[in-house]
Amino acid sequence: MGGNSTGRRPRAIAAHRLERSLADWRGGDGSTCGRLAESLRALIGDGRLPADARLPADARLPAERELAAALAVSRTTVAAAYGLLRSTGHARSLGGSGTYATLPQPGPARERVPDAAVIDLMTAALPAPEPWFSRALAEAAHDMASYAPTHGCFPAGLADFRKTVADHHTRRGVPTDAGQILVTSGATGAFALLLRELVAPHDRVLVESPGHPNLIHAVEAAGARPVAVPLGDAGWDLAVWARALRETAPRLACVTADFQQPTGLLMAEESRRALVALAAATGTTLLVDETLAELSLTRPGPAPLPCAAFDQGGTVVTVGSAAKSLWAGLRVGWIRATPWLVRALVARRTGADLAPPVLEQLVAHRLLGDADTFADVLVLQRERARVRRDVLVAALRRELPGWTFRVPDGGLALWAHAGGRSGHELAAVAQRHGVGLAPGNRFGPDAHLDGFLRLPYTQPPEIIEEAVRRIAPHGKGPQ
Repeated sequence: MGGNSTGRRPRAIAAHRLERSLADWRGGDGSTCGRLAESLRALIGDGRLPADARLPADARLPAERELAAALAVSRTTVAAAYGLLRSTGHARSLGGSGTYATLPQPGPARERVPDAAVIDLMTAALPAPEPWFSRALAEAAHDMASYAPTHGCFPAGLADFRKTVADHHTRRGVPTDAGQILVTSGATGAFALLLRELVAPHDRVLVESPGHPNLIHAVEAAGARPVAVPLGDAGWDLAVWARALRETAPRLACVTADFQQPTGLLMAEESRRALVALAAATGTTLLVDETLAELSLTRPGPAPLPCAAFDQGGTVVTVGSAAKSLWAGLRVGWIRATPWLVRALVARRTGADLAPPVLEQLVAHRLLGDADTFADVLVLQRERARVRRDVLVAALRRELPGWTFRVPDGGLALWAHAGGRSGHELAAVAQRHGVGLAPGNRFGPDAHLDGFLRLPYTQPPEIIEEAVRRIAPHGKGPQ
């Protein structure tokens, strides 16, 4: 391709030459990989770094390891920077040949949206992390050969993947063995299965308000009664939770302690310890949603221990998922619980979805099971989310200064008060102007939530900015 018709591996731009061209990229705001990617984009944009849509030989970027050595940074940093270039159309990877500098082109590679199309600001999910995802998919397809002679139905999940998930919990500070893990068809499947097992019709279930809509819907589908516990601006008021636990006698209480959906709030470690103790004292099972736990967007530092780290007797049941940190198209989730509850859930699920898909477990196993691979994936996904969050925040402050919100420290969405507008009405108006929005009343039963919107920051930056421009004329105060 492009100047490599002989089949020989094309010569790359020399790492030491590129290092000299980058000038002063180390200073300024943002992460190291983000600043490196921005400097490389600048070189590509002004022609100092050869780039062509036909991928000529001299557009091949240095290998990750070589550039990392030249810049005295980790290979993970370079890999994440290259990933950001690919996400904006400034690079393309060819299997076995390397990563090439390219000029952004119209079409699907840039995820451009025509003016008449509807921009999705409802789905909080990032693109798949490349090249790791495609690599894991190819390896998983090879691994399938050993499962093809079997019936392919493993109700508790593949033994290897259950161990991978258990080891992941152990690394996060909660010693776990494979017998405590049940693999599910995503987090939504986990919620439905748990609620069918743990509650009966008319049982009370405490839920956050605002809270995770899929979890609230699962409570209602099980015939139980969701009891809303309001979140304050600072998060969880333990006095309110203590009163709700004592007075309503709930069978189950549901919380998202890590970058809560939809507010992005993070529960302090001492609050987690106290909430687990309150639940244990009242005989209430605490269902903890950890689907966003890996998506911290702040500077590196010790994360709060998971709620299960403070559990002494089976009070906490944890739900995790590959959808947020890996890819939403990978419908794999899991439950961490006591072995006896896992066995009960396995028996119950045979009347529902029988077993999770083998291929998707193998892909998730490849991505999650290798600590270095998963660390690389998280660097890319966190930087994608951080960049897009900052673009959304800047656009809202510029176009809709009357809206108020707290900049989230993690997760994939921002919870905004829409300046006095009804979120439900604004969503209807926005739809007519090509933007899909999720109004606040979808996130709980409380009427006061109608003044809010959940705004994911998972679309490419230029699409986020276009979406805000479209809704800005209709979101400036009561109409």
